[in-house]
Amino acid sequence: MAADHRKGYLALARTAIATALYPVQHAVSWPAGRLRDLSESFVSRQSLLEENQRLRREQLLADVKLQRFAALEAENRRIRALLGSSANTANKTLVAELLEIQLQPFRQQVTINKGLREGVYQGQSVVDSGGIMGQVIHVNPFSSVVLLLTDPLHSIPVQANRTGLRSIATGIGKDNELILEHFPVTGDLREGDLLLSSGLGGRFPRGYPVATVTSVLRVAGESFSSVTATPTSRFGWNREVLLIWPHEAGRQEATDAAGSAVR
Repeated sequence: MAADHRKGYLALARTAIATALYPVQHAVSWPAGRLRDLSESFVSRQSLLEENQRLRREQLLADVKLQRFAALEAENRRIRALLGSSANTANKTLVAELLEIQLQPFRQQVTINKGLREGVYQGQSVVDSGGIMGQVIHVNPFSSVVLLLTDPLHSIPVQANRTGLRSIATGIGKDNELILEHFPVTGDLREGDLLLSSGLGGRFPRGYPVATVTSVLRVAGESFSSVTATPTSRFGWNREVLLIWPHEAGRQEATDAAGSAVR
């Protein structure tokens, strides 16, 4: 041992013995190595599964957020168009959302999410981005019922934008059709003419779109023409409507005029 320590005489023997024992060492250590590799494989697979599940959840949340952003963008466009429908008026307005829609032959009504709490009153005008939609017929503390122009019980004074001729547009229970009652056969009215609210009667504000004339039928010997029109309001499309306080503008104008007179 001293000679081997000093001169290394047994190095060759040790190398030979280690070489001979290597297969035995490898055979002994192989099961432990395989178990360790298999354990690491299970851990890695489980980590990958958990990571994939987490990424799928994050992807789902991201997709939902993108859909919500798209819906909000479309809603903002609708509201901008809705507010733009009254851009030329000084009336007080309030945006409301539809809660329920009833479009049946003998009942054309919608329910909105504004009521007495917001100052809504019976007979109040309701418009959307296309024009006049109807009027409030029943008010609850937190909601209101709106009678649409197309309801058979609803009529509105209108005026032809091109000629200024006045008439009454009445619903017939169809969501895309109105009729003009007692329109004289000699009246100048054509297909495509725009009908506006005339403001007569004090119920609806003046100058809002109501309908577009679709047909004018004149029968020889008859005193009145058969006139049909399509409402400009988009009953089946918009989720938001606009409530109008036309008298608020009138009171404000009177106040401003009185103040100017005093000055």
